Amino acid sequence: MKLVISPDAFVIGNFSVKWYGVIMAVAIILAVSMAIVEGRKRQIESEDFLDLLLWVVPLGYVGARIYYVIFEWSYYSKHPDQIIAIWNGGIAIYGGLIAGLVVLLIFSYQRMLPPFLMLDVITPGVMAAQILGRWGNFFNQEAHGGPTTLHFLQSLHLPDFIINQMKIGGTYYQPTFLYESFFNLIGLILILVLRHRKHLFKQGEVFMLYLGWYSIVRFFVEGLRTDSLYLTSGIRISQLLSLILFIAVIALFIYRRKVVKPKWYLDGSGLKFPYSRD
Repeated sequence: MKLVISPDAFVIGNFSVKWYGVIMAVAIILAVSMAIVEGRKRQIESEDFLDLLLWVVPLGYVGARIYYVIFEWSYYSKHPDQIIAIWNGGIAIYGGLIAGLVVLLIFSYQRMLPPFLMLDVITPGVMAAQILGRWGNFFNQEAHGGPTTLHFLQSLHLPDFIINQMKIGGTYYQPTFLYESFFNLIGLILILVLRHRKHLFKQGEVFMLYLGWYSIVRFFVEGLRTDSLYLTSGIRISQLLSLILFIAVIALFIYRRKVVKPKWYLDGSGLKFPYSRD
């Protein structure tokens, strides 16, 4: 008999700890650690990232939930008691990214830190967190694609534990969580290899590379998923937003290169330790 992995990591009495929660906790720790290490090289103190964490994580989840509720309003308007029931599922990563971006911009302004440099520094950690986070969908058997065959999954040379987990209710499904995780890993490796090359990235462009890369990946992966949020019939919200973001990234890159002419990424913040914001 082929076993399916339980979404519960472990159980203590009547309380169960989900793999999704464990993975997200590890992802957050990894993201912050990566930002701290890189931030020190760019003259940004560790405490700035730790303080930012206290705001961006809870408000990011709130943003992810609000985004989902807005585009599922036809349901939540009839079941308002379910709006805060996040434990029943229903968050959208784009909502979390938008909320996180707003929080970071406000935080950077208050701390007098270059916002685009902050975005560049945290970008690889955010990507790593997304790569890990998608495996939470794997354990929950959610965010998958349409029906497929055992033969197709085997043709991808996937390990048995992934193939078994993709059999839901007697039907095999496309492992879209894996597609997104894998291609984001390629993007992360690309950024890590290139970001320290002299005179390659201006401040803000590491972040823009991530945003452009993720937009492309999400556009194609979203087309395979069965749980998409729709603006209208046939128009998936995440695909539309991905297209808009990709165009916006190109326009912003050209504008900043020609008009703003920002500092190079490797120049850092220009602040020297210890520094004061009084």
